[in-house]
Amino acid sequence: MYSELFCQSHYSFLTGASSPAQLVTTASFLGYEALAITDECSVAGVVRAYAEITQQKLPIKLIVGSYFRFDDALSFVLLCPNKAAYTELCRIITNARRRSQKGEYQLAEWDLRTIRHCIFIWLPNTQEEKNNYWATWLTSQPNIKTYVGAQRLLDGYDHHRFATYTQLQEKFEFPVVACTGVLMHHVDNLPLQHVLHATQAHTQVSKLGRAALSNAERSLRTVSKLKKLFPEKWISNAIDVARGCLFSLAELRYQYPSELIPQGTSPTIYLRERVEAGIKVRFPDGLTDALRALIEKELSLIREQEYEYFFLTIYDIVQFAKARKILYQGRGSAANSIVCYCLEITAVDPRQINVLFERFISKERNEPPDIDVDFEHQRREEIIQYIYEKYGRERTAIASTVICYRFKSAFKDVGKALGFSESQLSFVMKQINRRDSVIPWQSQLANLGLDPVNERVKLLVSITEQLMGTPRHLSQHVGGFVISSGPLYELVPVENAAMQERTIIQWDKDDIETLGLLKVDVLALGMLSAIRRTFDLLNKQFPVDIDIPFITKLGDDKQVYDMICQADTVGVFQIESRAQMSMLPRLKPRRYYDLVVQIAIVRPGPIQGDMVHPYLLRRHKKEAITYPSEEVKEVLLRTMGVPIFQEQVIKLAMVAAGFSGGEADQLRRAMASWKKDGRIFEFKEKLIKGMVSRGYDASFSNNLFEQIKGFAGYGFPESHSASFAVLAYVSSWLKYYFPVEFYVALLNSWPMGFYSPSQLVLDAKRHHIAVHAPCVNASNYEHLIVECKDEKQIQLGLTLVKGLNEKSANLIVSCRPSAGYKNIEAVRTLAIRSDELEALASADAFRAIAGNRYQTRWRLMDKQADLPLFENTSNEDTFNTAPSVAETLIEDYASIGLSVNDHPVALLHRERELGFITPAKALRQKPHKSMVKILGCVTGRQAPGSAAGVTFLTLEDHTGNINVVVWQATSRAQHKTFLKAKLMQVDGIIERSKEGVIHIIAGKLIDRTSWLENISMPSRDFH
Repeated sequence: MYSELFCQSHYSFLTGASSPAQLVTTASFLGYEALAITDECSVAGVVRAYAEITQQKLPIKLIVGSYFRFDDALSFVLLCPNKAAYTELCRIITNARRRSQKGEYQLAEWDLRTIRHCIFIWLPNTQEEKNNYWATWLTSQPNIKTYVGAQRLLDGYDHHRFATYTQLQEKFEFPVVACTGVLMHHVDNLPLQHVLHATQAHTQVSKLGRAALSNAERSLRTVSKLKKLFPEKWISNAIDVARGCLFSLAELRYQYPSELIPQGTSPTIYLRERVEAGIKVRFPDGLTDALRALIEKELSLIREQEYEYFFLTIYDIVQFAKARKILYQGRGSAANSIVCYCLEITAVDPRQINVLFERFISKERNEPPDIDVDFEHQRREEIIQYIYEKYGRERTAIASTVICYRFKSAFKDVGKALGFSESQLSFVMKQINRRDSVIPWQSQLANLGLDPVNERVKLLVSITEQLMGTPRHLSQHVGGFVISSGPLYELVPVENAAMQERTIIQWDKDDIETLGLLKVDVLALGMLSAIRRTFDLLNKQFPVDIDIPFITKLGDDKQVYDMICQADTVGVFQIESRAQMSMLPRLKPRRYYDLVVQIAIVRPGPIQGDMVHPYLLRRHKKEAITYPSEEVKEVLLRTMGVPIFQEQVIKLAMVAAGFSGGEADQLRRAMASWKKDGRIFEFKEKLIKGMVSRGYDASFSNNLFEQIKGFAGYGFPESHSASFAVLAYVSSWLKYYFPVEFYVALLNSWPMGFYSPSQLVLDAKRHHIAVHAPCVNASNYEHLIVECKDEKQIQLGLTLVKGLNEKSANLIVSCRPSAGYKNIEAVRTLAIRSDELEALASADAFRAIAGNRYQTRWRLMDKQADLPLFENTSNEDTFNTAPSVAETLIEDYASIGLSVNDHPVALLHRERELGFITPAKALRQKPHKSMVKILGCVTGRQAPGSAAGVTFLTLEDHTGNINVVVWQATSRAQHKTFLKAKLMQVDGIIERSKEGVIHIIAGKLIDRTSWLENISMPSRDFH
């Protein structure tokens, strides 16, 4: 037997070369009794090891610990024999991390003196004087239970090490334990470890010299080999230490914050009080017996699982948002319950959807429910600071996100470590088409100057493949807060995030879910900012407050759905993408639940699972709706016999294949991670056999598994889609009835959504809304609604002017006379920097007082006007040259990113003979399958993973957007134009569906970017 007490996983970033799962699996296979995961000043990897042991039922004990370096003379490992030791370890890690900037740590001697419960394994070096100092110091600390950790590395220095170990044992009576200092689960990972080491040292592997591992002895070695390397006593000491470590992560119990409950009452009573108060708001006409029964059922389940604090924590946060008039929307499995509806956590009426509450709060799963709350992205910081202030820095922090290597970062780091030049690596990365499903990136290297036979190139490929998916560092989760009743560091270490005033824990959302801890997701959603801003504009005009409940209570509006069915949804939440716009005329949503389906069906899961066409056929009564059983009918009735939502797929496994709730939850987790580990195939046999044994046809069973595979990693939950559908409808309603307010709010909430300001302005103009360019006399910093001839119009703000900061813009607005500035000199007196004045001139913002751009610049160069002698002289200019239309357009795009007067393609139509080009608006008159030539600015390139190498281009001209389908062979043959063109001509074939959806199947791609000269049209590529 053997127990390894010192082992670092790849959560010792850029040091460990194997995952926690690989380490515990290999150690178990080798017959180890126990394995300690001891990442450096971290417990980030222990949960992954714990999950692997639990799921695979491995016969090995996991020991929780951590490795530290105090200085160049003292390194040690702390192990946790009990819960008190674990709490102590988390405190030490937290203190060391909080003293330093992100990614670093600093121990103090005080940390060592306070060790009472952890086992201390000292890793001495061969410096006798320093060893004697620390040995003397350690013997003076009676509370520290010290062992000497002995390493045998076969690197030529073992005799020095063993002499040191023996001397410390004899002189100071420290017991010696055998340990390896494992960095990899197998010897094959040595090249990867060398690359990680070189990356950490910012050098090449060839320049590491003696600092690099000289062999693979820091891998997991066989027990028989270890018995030959170490004295028997040292091995038995290690086993004894391991057997004394009884702590398990299963002991961790979450304690909910208690101050939410008023004194003199209980969580159960208080939650009921809040729900009853909410009933009066949500159901002013009273409850039906069925609704009352549902509320009682949910409250009973919440009470049994003791989740009252969780719901009340969310309730408290959203009440704060409501008081501050911060728009929010709850989503997630439990959020779409009637209790959450009454607590005003969500605006989704649970009567409109079919989410079983027991699926998300169940005794079998025994883990907290899932509730995400989206807040306005521009005001979420207020929510974050409220949580920090309410619970204190000691009791709350944000979950981490593990940033892993992807192709580009892996290829770059491996290449640099192997000695390739950065310029060569950059060139190769830019030329590789990762979306080519026929020719993999590895095979593309040969055409890019990298010989596949060369040994160094072989290493580049193999190590890049190994490195992809490996953790690079911890980052901040988008908004998942962990809140505790006591100090959070007693549960998990806390460290500084890169962002100021942010602290994160060392576990990510998967780790938190594994241990069943409470996480409150405080997320940001740009559309909520836009909707709230629209409401603010409307509520200044009308006596009745318009808000989300006001709109949803009006019911489904035919005219709004007419607009949606026409795919007039630029700027609308969720249904604004090219794919969604193509589906809208086909699905033809006419009510709220249709939108729920619409949002979920345009996802890779339903597409890969071949569910879209059957659903559309059944929806339009072109195919009979059939169900193989009543149980299946109950699950699929609302979606016409086709599984659209993630919950339906999991529920089918339960009712058709006999999966228990726990097994169904394991299936859900496997679906979420099957691209990484392929565990979903473990369920195939059970699923198919279960269905066949219950009388289902084998083809139906196999088809269901294929659908589950399609959903894996991509399936969209009905609960989330239901919440999104509310915002999709509300934003559509606002766009239809109050377009000016809606566009202004969208522009003021940018960056957000799918479209740039130039595209939003173009869409507003298509809806016959006048838009005015930024002006020092008419604009505020943000965009405004102005009235002209009883017509609402849009006045663009100074925020668009590139090179003008917010402070200067607000100074211009605040100092502006009621009648406006009379001349440019009045603005110059405001002490605005000259480069900012020039930025305003480039944006033509002085046109009302100083003429065109050229005249303004001439005026700015005239310094004499500033002298007292010339105060009363005429401002009349003698410079009368005006920019051409093309020059105006170029400067508009360069200075504010758009033009309110013209469009590049419209200008080209006027200046060139482009009669052979068909504008977007005229495509409807072209027959199906006819040849066309189109021209437009490339505003987006999409290459979904589910599209089998197809890329979807969006071209924009002055009349609208054009959707172009580029087959893989076409993009490969015209690679440069496909990737680089900003203005593109496409010669292709028009494809028109029965519903009128138009695509152009690309044939020839021609780069016409040179026609634009200096106009910059940014595109959203490969999103």
